[in-house]
This record gives sequence, structure tokens and C-alpha cells, in this order.
Amino acid sequence: MELGLVGLGKMGGNMRERIRRAGHTVIGYDRNPDLADVDSLEELVGRLKGPRVVWVMVPAGAATQSTIDELGELLEPGDVVVDGGNSRWTDDEKHAEELKAKGIGFVDCGVSGGVWGLKNGYALMYGGDKENVAKVQPVFDALKPEGDFGSVHAGKVGAGHFAKMVHNGIEYAMMQAYAEGWELLEAVDSVTDVREVFRSWQEGTVIRSWLLDLAVNALDDDEHLDKLRGFAQDSGEGRWTVEAAIDNAVPLPAITASLFARFASRQDDSPQMKMIAALRNQFGGHAVESKSEH
Repeated sequence: MELGLVGLGKMGGNMRERIRRAGHTVIGYDRNPDLADVDSLEELVGRLKGPRVVWVMVPAGAATQSTIDELGELLEPGDVVVDGGNSRWTDDEKHAEELKAKGIGFVDCGVSGGVWGLKNGYALMYGGDKENVAKVQPVFDALKPEGDFGSVHAGKVGAGHFAKMVHNGIEYAMMQAYAEGWELLEAVDSVTDVREVFRSWQEGTVIRSWLLDLAVNALDDDEHLDKLRGFAQDSGEGRWTVEAAIDNAVPLPAITASLFARFASRQDDSPQMKMIAALRNQFGGHAVESKSEH
């Protein structure tokens, strides 16, 4: 099938390549002309045959809103817009209503896979009406990992981003647990090789995971994370997860504590946050702050 893809950064660029490798045509637009296949959204829409599917991979908030507004003026009834960024689920509901008034479908899709997705595939969580999802299904099939799992039609519009938000909240708590364990191991005199302790956990233990593998990768690059400053950003989903928990009276003590720990990292040079920063860089290519920058 043909797909228009808006936003060709770290995630979008690799997604374009994976979809093309599956045999589909992808026409990409980015504000950076060095990355783009076309010069404008108008040209992108003009190059696609109807019913069109346009996938948006731009930052949540104003950038996504302006892109969807512009697509709403360019697309025709029967076309579908997919928001694959990290938008808040409440924005999805608004965007779906705005596009529905013009006869245009909307699907929200949470995408997990970071900088490793091109090789390993992307875990996909999507929400929307069945008929709109069906128009996008070949692209979902191209992006997902090999095998029976890795993608889900999570429910109505907003369900995909809500599921991805909860995924990221769990990720916060898992990263925090590894980071706390690492700091404690580093703090005692009796443990002389913390990196190899972490490596030993990769086989046969109940806490083995891809995040643990990435922690070992980070320690192989910088054994005691001496090069990193103990500062870790939060990208929004952790806050939204905690807010949703409050709205629904669901206790989330571990996820909430992990979010607050990141806030604490902005007050001093936290050893735990060195590991959090290293993990975020490993899976998502997120920027880290080095000691030399401060």
C-alpha cells in the first residue's frame, strides 16, 4: 500500500525504512529538507492515491495539532490520519471529532521500540474504529515484530495512546528498581564487580529483561557511569499515568515514586539517575548530560 509519513526523526526515519523493506511505498515529509521526499504536506497528499493513509510522527501538543489541522484541510472523506507520536489520549478524542466532521478517519497508535525498532520491530498499541484500523493494517503488520505478538487493537480512539502511556509508566518503575539496586551494589565494599553481577542476572533470573540487557550495555560502555551526570528528564507519559491514576482512584505507588525520583535528580547529582539516563539513552537515543557539560 501507499503511506504518507510526516516526521522523519529518530523514530520516523527508521519506521519509513522498515515499511519500505516490507514492500510498501512511503512518501515522507519533514521540516528538514535533507530528510524529506517531498517539499510540503500538500505535495505529500497530492502524491497519494485515495483512500489515503497519513501517519504523523511529530512531537505531542502544538506540533501534532497544527499538522492534523493542516491535513484536515488537505485530505478527503474516506482518508485516515494516524497519530503515532506520544500524544495524550484526551487529545486523540478531540482530533478524532475534528476529522470526523470532515469525513476523515482517525487512529491513534502508541509505538514502542526506540532506536532498535528498525531491526527488531515496533510494539504497537492502536485505538479507533475497525474500518479505519483495517485501512492501516498492512502498515501495522510491516512495523510489528516477527511472530504472533507485538501489536494490539486496544480499543476505541485514545486506547492506543493510553496503553502506551501505562507501558511507559511501568518502564519508569522498572528502570528505577534497576537503578536503585545498582547504586546499592556500588555502595558496598564487599561487591567488587557490579557490572558482572548485573550481567549474571541476564540468564535464569526472574528479573531478566531487555532493560537489564541495556543496563549491561551501558555499563560495558562506562563501567561506573562516571561520564554521566545524575540527571534524567521525564517525557510526559509518567506524569499523565499518575494523573490518570488519581482520576480513576487507582493506587500506583511504584510508578509515582519513580516519577518523583526523577524530579529529585534535578536537585543534585544522583547516582541512580546516572543509570536512568544511561537506560533512556540505550533504548530511545535520549540525550544524556555529561559531567563535562557542568
